[in-house]
Amino acid sequence: MRHYPDLPENAPHIPVLLDEVEAALAPVPGAVIVDGTFGAGGYSRRLLAAGATVHAFDRDPHAIAAGAAWGETCGEPVRLVLHHRRFSELAEGLAEAGIAQVQGVVLDIGVSSMQIDEGARGFAFSVDGPLDMRMSQEGPSAADFLNEADEGEIADVLYRYGEERQSRRVARAIVAARPLSTTGQFAAVVRKALGYVPGMRGKNAPKDPAIRSFQAVRIHVNGELDELAAGLAAAEKVLAPGGRLAVVTFHSLEDRIVKQFLREAAGATPGGSRHLPQAAPTLTPVFEKPSAAIRPSAAEEARNPRARSATLRWAVRTSAPAREHQGSIAA
Repeated sequence: MRHYPDLPENAPHIPVLLDEVEAALAPVPGAVIVDGTFGAGGYSRRLLAAGATVHAFDRDPHAIAAGAAWGETCGEPVRLVLHHRRFSELAEGLAEAGIAQVQGVVLDIGVSSMQIDEGARGFAFSVDGPLDMRMSQEGPSAADFLNEADEGEIADVLYRYGEERQSRRVARAIVAARPLSTTGQFAAVVRKALGYVPGMRGKNAPKDPAIRSFQAVRIHVNGELDELAAGLAAAEKVLAPGGRLAVVTFHSLEDRIVKQFLREAAGATPGGSRHLPQAAPTLTPVFEKPSAAIRPSAAEEARNPRARSATLRWAVRTSAPAREHQGSIAA
């Protein structure tokens, strides 16, 4: 079997819970597995090394281009099939490739380290850059939203996706400071509105409140929670009986959606939500053995600080037909 090199220590993105994800998916030679969030290919490398064929999806054109170059250097790119698509479209992408069912799906939700670290992408304020935040580099940017939306809509986004309790005060400050064009400007407005002084340190020092607002705007610009709900439904559709779904999330909003989805899919009474529309009642469970929340070890957190907020949940697909999810996924 050809060796697929793992990520080097100085890789731009270190996949979290890698061993735990591999154990959850239990890849074997010949299995077809979907990596719905390819990124730098950390999960895909491990799956390929186990002998699986990987259909990797990513909406970010940079990730797909890097993946194509990496696949060629391996000398055997046949088992790595790249799809420049959202993971919510994995069923359509697989169908175009002639694949009806797969043995595993892994989703690593949210923004990648590569996107955060590249200042020009505008995902973080650690390096000042254009106020962009678009994963696909298409459609309205964060600057478009913050400069054009009304105060009430901005406040709602900050409250809903960033859990910012003083969202109206922050939204009012944003509108007063328009136009905003850089991440530094956006962060400064949020901090000033909430009385935060950068550089505050100490055990009881508050976290930079700009983190919440950046998360909220990023989720809104990319439709991330609706994308997650659609991706879970797509995974349910394409997984073969005995196939495994593994999802890594990084904040409570995402984890709540995954937990509810698996709970209902395993037979609990469905309730529905804004991001996970009502599904038909699950008379026969479509998933079984849903795991409890799996968190990184202390050793992994020390090695990779960005793993600290990660949570893995996984479950096994039954032979029951996929449910018909009702309602719109769109934001």
